Amino acid sequence: MTSLGDDVFVVRDNSQQVEVYDAVTLTLQCHITVDRLGWSYGLVACPNNNCLYASGWNDDNIHRVELSGSNAVKKWSVADGPTGLSVNIADNLVVACQWANKLQEYTTHGLLVREICQQSGVSRPWHAIQLSTGDYVVSQHVSPGVVSVVEVDGQVIHSYGQSQTSDVGQMKYPSSLAVTKNDDILVADEGNNRILSINRSTDCVQELALSVDDGIQGPLGLCLDESRGRLYVGEFRGHRVLVFDEVNSVTP
Repeated sequence: MTSLGDDVFVVRDNSQQVEVYDAVTLTLQCHITVDRLGWSYGLVACPNNNCLYASGWNDDNIHRVELSGSNAVKKWSVADGPTGLSVNIADNLVVACQWANKLQEYTTHGLLVREICQQSGVSRPWHAIQLSTGDYVVSQHVSPGVVSVVEVDGQVIHSYGQSQTSDVGQMKYPSSLAVTKNDDILVADEGNNRILSINRSTDCVQELALSVDDGIQGPLGLCLDESRGRLYVGEFRGHRVLVFDEVNSVTP
């Protein structure tokens, strides 16, 4: 899922439609049809290019939807196993290619800018987001799970794993990430049914206290709207989108 202005975009399992919700009323406004999308584990909107990107995991494609009103769709091929998507500082699209073990950066028109091949210590990248420093934070969808900060050449600068998360235990299949304006990190710890927060200044890792009657069930998608103090969590097993307001301080 992702948000842009007053719109929240949600894609469900093996669907060819993107649902568009009003961020104020949380009501469904419309659907955007994306032919042959299939399984999609990545969705991100770009305000400067006024478009929506969706990753096609089953056919190794990126689908770009024009949001100007025409909803025109363009697609292009990427490396094996595209999952999480993000828009970087240059307004280019960053694709985490899980099975190819690399990140790919594309212009909004689908031209490959560069590839970041993951070095030793990083495998099965699920999501990558560029920090203000230019480095990338990358989640590894493995168990025990690791979240790493890597340079643009793929070299690992720092990793958050078992030793740094002793108070909360090991991560299990960390998936989507969100980054605050201060470069602090939120992690969807899918296998542990929780959301973790990482303070980059102190390296402190804690579980976010998010109240849900029956608990979070397999968090796979994250979207942080700091302007509203709101966090959206998409569940894989619960098949829900959870909305948490008044998330004004998400890091310890």
